[in-house]
Amino acid sequence: MTTIYAAAFFCLLLIGLNILSIGIAMARARPPQGPAPAPDPAPAVSIVRPVCGLDNFCEETLGSSFLLDYPAFEVIFCVARAHDPIVPVVRRLIAANQRIPARLIIGDEKVSQNPKLNNCVKGWDAAVHDWIILADANVLMPKDYIQRMLQNFGPTTGLVCSMPLGSRPQNVWAELECAFLNTFEARWQYAGEATSGGFAQGKNMLWRRDVIEAGGGIRALGAEIAEDAASTKLVRGQGKIVNLVDSPFEQPLGRRALRDVWMRQVRWARMRRKTFPLFYAPEIFAGAALPCLVAAYAAYAMDWSIALTVLAVALAWYLPETLLAPAVRWHFSWRMPLLFLLRDLMLPVIYFDAWFVDNFVWRGNAMSVREEEPSVGQG
Repeated sequence: MTTIYAAAFFCLLLIGLNILSIGIAMARARPPQGPAPAPDPAPAVSIVRPVCGLDNFCEETLGSSFLLDYPAFEVIFCVARAHDPIVPVVRRLIAANQRIPARLIIGDEKVSQNPKLNNCVKGWDAAVHDWIILADANVLMPKDYIQRMLQNFGPTTGLVCSMPLGSRPQNVWAELECAFLNTFEARWQYAGEATSGGFAQGKNMLWRRDVIEAGGGIRALGAEIAEDAASTKLVRGQGKIVNLVDSPFEQPLGRRALRDVWMRQVRWARMRRKTFPLFYAPEIFAGAALPCLVAAYAAYAMDWSIALTVLAVALAWYLPETLLAPAVRWHFSWRMPLLFLLRDLMLPVIYFDAWFVDNFVWRGNAMSVREEEPSVGQG
């Protein structure tokens, strides 16, 4: 009976933590009531956007860089190769928006095995202003993008970030990616910020130049396989914290292939396991698979209906998540609860894969989280 009581307590504890994380996300991620005002005085800002290849909605997401309602900013696009297919798109956007200071810098400085960081370095060096945003090419910037980043930079802040918010899915696998990005990863990141000061997310990062320079400069982010992990450690090394924006910024998805969604999740998991193993270890408790399994054991031991017991736990787990998405105006459809279930069936496989597999491919670049492997050039 002691074991059964322990199993019941374990299930209730995990369900309670799950509901708590959803409550935190619901409070933090509500859409803004109106555009955020620019601070007075408004510091000038440099936006560095590394680009590589053609993404879904790339002209719209990159074009949003020029539509910002902010008094003083510049946009620097960085690309590794002059023949990249995104180059004509960027040049066309710059030519069509000449009122905004913008330029495209071509070249690649190998400072790490991270091709994105290698691509960003020249943009950081060229930035004129002391407030610098590193923003991925697939981020759709709202008009008050800069204001919303700046308003979260407090006295103890070293870095402000926003995770991606999956939007505009055009097939079921893109909706599965929403199930990963939004009501799972985004809300657990908000919960992490509430308990441990937050972790950097490389999708959108607002830096004050002196903070990163005090930690060794932009090239110091090559100390880790992922620049966001290195950023978190650099900031915490100065006794500062990472803050997240209220309500994440959109990443329009379009169509996705199941394999691409899977490979993206295992890549991120392998990097989290490598860079923050102690924080990665409890991730096995984040999905519904474990509490449902424990509930099935308790039901079997008590001679209850296993199916009804597991169904009750699943409802207690997924109903709050199902309420979260529409409450904060994130993508939701009738398929999403089924995709929550599919996601949580995938999570244990992704979790254990990350402990045993080190290699992955990102945008054609073979990479590894093993320290002994040499840096790999772009392929």
